[in-house]
Amino acid sequence: MEEETHTEVQSLDPETDFLLSNRKTGTEWELFKENVRPLKRGRKVEILNDSLKSHNDNRLKKSLLEHRRRLIEAIDEYKGDDPLQPWLECIKWVQEAFPPGGDHSGLVVIYEQCVRTFWHSDIYKDDLRYLKVWLEYAENCVDAETIYSFLDANEIGKSHAVYYISYALHIESKNKVKRADEIYNLGISRNAQPVEKLKDAYRKFFARSMRKPNATDEDSMEKCLPTRSFGTVLSRGDNRMHTTENSDLVKKNLKPNRSRPLAILNDNVVDVPLHHEPDTSKTHLNPWRALGSRAERIKENNPIPTKWTSYKVPQRRLGSTTGGATPSSCIEVFVDEDCEEMNETKVEGGKSSALQARHGDGRDLKKETELLRENPLRNFPLNSLPR
Repeated sequence: MEEETHTEVQSLDPETDFLLSNRKTGTEWELFKENVRPLKRGRKVEILNDSLKSHNDNRLKKSLLEHRRRLIEAIDEYKGDDPLQPWLECIKWVQEAFPPGGDHSGLVVIYEQCVRTFWHSDIYKDDLRYLKVWLEYAENCVDAETIYSFLDANEIGKSHAVYYISYALHIESKNKVKRADEIYNLGISRNAQPVEKLKDAYRKFFARSMRKPNATDEDSMEKCLPTRSFGTVLSRGDNRMHTTENSDLVKKNLKPNRSRPLAILNDNVVDVPLHHEPDTSKTHLNPWRALGSRAERIKENNPIPTKWTSYKVPQRRLGSTTGGATPSSCIEVFVDEDCEEMNETKVEGGKSSALQARHGDGRDLKKETELLRENPLRNFPLNSLPR
């Protein structure tokens, strides 16, 4: 009997055998791949599978948040010679542990905390790792040009070609071709390394700009074109013809006609038809010969006197049951329980870093992320901002 059972197990096909074994293939992420944000360096499949399973498993989700908290604590407790390294490890882990990104991951807040910690440090101004954190932060903001201007004003990353390439590509995406060309030339003149990579990117940019001869620039006159109905913009040829016609019309209007004398107005001359009107019409030409007394002129402003004490305002009794509020009743103020618990935990927790406080609540984290996307330099001192 045992031999028959053994032969039946051996006769199972490989697919059925795998399903019965409950083994993992490492390709479970195929079910959620549309929610995974791609990374240039790629992703680890093991971490990716565990991260995607956290959407349906609260235990895994709590473990991810706990691991992120420990990484943040490790940043505060670091005593080595390279304080940027724990920040990079935390950023790398958050990118892999939260594949969709978004506000819940807290990645934008970590970016901002990292760059704000070392922006005044001369050690990391030319560090390529620190510059890449800035560039990744710029990709997550609404207007990255503010960040690039800040880097230029504080001379951060000016010796690296990747700064000029990223800056120029962002400006080119706004259709400011002339400004992008200036940025490329600035990087080449500064001999940013690797300069061959920068020159190659500039050649590709030049080829793209040559294929678009009608590309607009920031100083173009596209916004000044006259508009037709429904907001359609005239083409350049129509605009040039329209401008020429308008200029010719203005010249014709400004040119004096010498064949006809200039007419001068004279108030003393009375028109001829007035002399043939009857006498009754003459009386109507100047009807205000007598203005009357002041009492007659302001008669519409005279108030009608009335007795104020004749009208009584009805008073409502305090003991009436009409539904009115009694003087002893008060309005109860609504207090959110979650906010109250969060304030209590902040008081009990003692002193903690600003990054830990911001990661303590998901709603605060989302709000801070939205504010940083709109204004990425909102927490920086005013003397560090570009003027």
